[in-house]
Amino acid sequence: MSYLFHSIVSHHDLPVVLLAVLLCVVSALSTFAQVQRSFECVAERRPVWLTSAAITAGGGVWSTHFISMIAYRSPVALQFDQLLTALSATIAMGAFGIAFWLLRRARRMVSVLLCGGIATLGIVGMHFTGMAALANSMVHDVDHGPIAGAVLVGWLLLSAAFASFLHRDGRWRILVPALCMVLATGIIHFVAMASVMIGHDTAPVAATGGEAQWLLLWIVGAALLLIALTAVASVVDRFMTDLRGLADATSEGLLITSDDRILDANEQACALLGVDRAALVGTATAAWFETPARDALQTHRGGATRARIRDSLVEDQLVEMTARAIEYRGRAATVIALRDLTETARAQRAIEHLASHDPLTGLVNRAAFDIALHEAVRSATPFALIAVDLDRFKAVNDLFGHGAGDAILVRVARILDDCVRGQDLVARVGGDEFVVLQRDIASPDDVRRLAGHILARFAEEMDSARDPMAVGCSLGVVTCPRDGDDPETLRHNADVALYRAKQDGRGTASFFDEMMDRQARDRRSLEHDLRHAVCRGELRLVYQPLVSTDDDHVVGYEALLRWDHPERGQVPPTLFIPVAEEAGTIMAIGEWALRQACRDASSWPEPLTLAVNVSPVQLRVATLPMLVRDALADSGLAPERLELEITETALLRDREVSLAILREIRTLGVRIAMDDFGTGYSSLSNLRHFPFDKIKIDKSFVSAMHEDEAARSIVRAIAGLGKGLNLPVVAEGVENEVQRSMVQAEGCALAQGYLFGRPAAGPVQCPLPPVQARRA
Repeated sequence: MSYLFHSIVSHHDLPVVLLAVLLCVVSALSTFAQVQRSFECVAERRPVWLTSAAITAGGGVWSTHFISMIAYRSPVALQFDQLLTALSATIAMGAFGIAFWLLRRARRMVSVLLCGGIATLGIVGMHFTGMAALANSMVHDVDHGPIAGAVLVGWLLLSAAFASFLHRDGRWRILVPALCMVLATGIIHFVAMASVMIGHDTAPVAATGGEAQWLLLWIVGAALLLIALTAVASVVDRFMTDLRGLADATSEGLLITSDDRILDANEQACALLGVDRAALVGTATAAWFETPARDALQTHRGGATRARIRDSLVEDQLVEMTARAIEYRGRAATVIALRDLTETARAQRAIEHLASHDPLTGLVNRAAFDIALHEAVRSATPFALIAVDLDRFKAVNDLFGHGAGDAILVRVARILDDCVRGQDLVARVGGDEFVVLQRDIASPDDVRRLAGHILARFAEEMDSARDPMAVGCSLGVVTCPRDGDDPETLRHNADVALYRAKQDGRGTASFFDEMMDRQARDRRSLEHDLRHAVCRGELRLVYQPLVSTDDDHVVGYEALLRWDHPERGQVPPTLFIPVAEEAGTIMAIGEWALRQACRDASSWPEPLTLAVNVSPVQLRVATLPMLVRDALADSGLAPERLELEITETALLRDREVSLAILREIRTLGVRIAMDDFGTGYSSLSNLRHFPFDKIKIDKSFVSAMHEDEAARSIVRAIAGLGKGLNLPVVAEGVENEVQRSMVQAEGCALAQGYLFGRPAAGPVQCPLPPVQARRA
């Protein structure tokens, strides 16, 4: 080490040596700053930074070497071969370039040592090539031992520099590798210089001449300029790249324009417009949009405008454009922010569609139809309104499931939509309720034709003979302004007409008239009064006797409901019972009737029985057995004296539920009779599934026996069926002796009718039957 120190102090100009060291430090710092930049930047820019770092490193080492050579106090004036001098610089730059390129892929220490070795060979090659460039050098002796040791130390230092760069963070990632690189460069150079003796016979000279000084200045200036330029380029590139990355990271497209020409654009703007940046720069802004946005994008307005992109591959693409004034590259410019509203607009349209359309059928919903109906009324143009209700839909839905029901609704929507014109409107306003708005009708014949067309299409596509899931439809038709001039009246009158169509047998179209309106109002009034009939004491029970055909002995009575209306007088049960069933008031009325009848019958002498009719609506309520139990308990009537009468139609809906309720009632000891036998559906099936205690033949068969042989045959068959099942058969509606004789002859054990007594408040002269009293 002493000879190395002696060589530096005695044979070199120290200020120049310090200048060389300073240059080496600056170049090393700049080198690793650029290497770090190459690690951070995108792949496309990485080769540029690796090349720049190699040039800076090789140039710094080369400058350090030649400045140190100039500082050497040679006994002769040093002269350099230009070609070898340039080659020496190229060797250093190339070696560092290879080392840096391999360093990016280094994962193990072996790879790091390889990179350090390549960089060390570059420095050694540069040094000895530079020494060979001395045109008039006279080398007397070379000591290879120290040189080999210096190369080994330099290799370890450069390997340590690369390893430190890979594993450190922050400022130490540059400072420590730069220090190692400076030490490696200095040790290799000065040990090699100390080991090579040049012109040892002549005393050292103090200076190398004016030419060497100028060369020194040129080398220092060029090296510092190169290093400064690369350092500035690194900073500027990082700043510009960060700005570009920030602009590209935004979710909005950005266009920078000046004089309606595009100066720059980010990646999002290029993606929205479907071109690359080169195709955008220099073009007119308005040329990219269908609606010229030049006026709307004036910076003083500052608002947002919407435009569509010209020739866009996305048919419904929509962008929002906002302009702001900025300074760009030293001149006034405008930045236009582009926000893609395509998905937002689609979502908005979807929300609006869901808000105004039925999600299942795709038809207009009630809310949107109400708006359309109001607009049609305001337009003062004649139109028609058709209320559509599906027949048998609930039965199909219950039998085949909700999925099948949904499929039926979709089919119905398609049929209705196919029947109307483009200007007409079809809406689904309820579960199985649809409405058709027929606009601009010239006469009522237009809506008659449309209604006929709808019914014909249903008959064609919904044939129950071929399709068990087929449904029918009933139509209620009104026209504006004839049947109403406001939406509420029109909807009400259409419902009234629809109700009439369903009453007329379904599968028909009913056109509203004033008579319907009066009937509907009368029905609503009747329904209203019926709700208060029980609490006002307007309902009463009368009892009709049930007699034995063998001896005319009264065996029991059937409770019949009567309504004494304060204004209407006596309202027939055939009128108010269906209203009560539809309105739901039958539950309260039926409970009152059952409790009252049980209280009345509890005072009758035994063994007179009581028959009470049960509505199909009551039979679907699971609490009916509890009501029967309470009525019996409260009145004290024996269960075996109570008989509940149900019709066959009561078992059509929710049959299993109804039968389960009847079985529970029967366990109380109460008897169950089938009323109006032969007029409903599945009569024999009902007898098979439930052990009824009595069968009552409908009076329509009894009244026709004396003139209709078919009716008498039916009575005979039912009586025989009862005998075969060991069930008593009751003939209803016996009004004369002829009918009495006939039903007795056919085997009916019991009879009921005006012949035996009209309904009265209670049994009279019991136990003497009314018939015996009459005969007496």
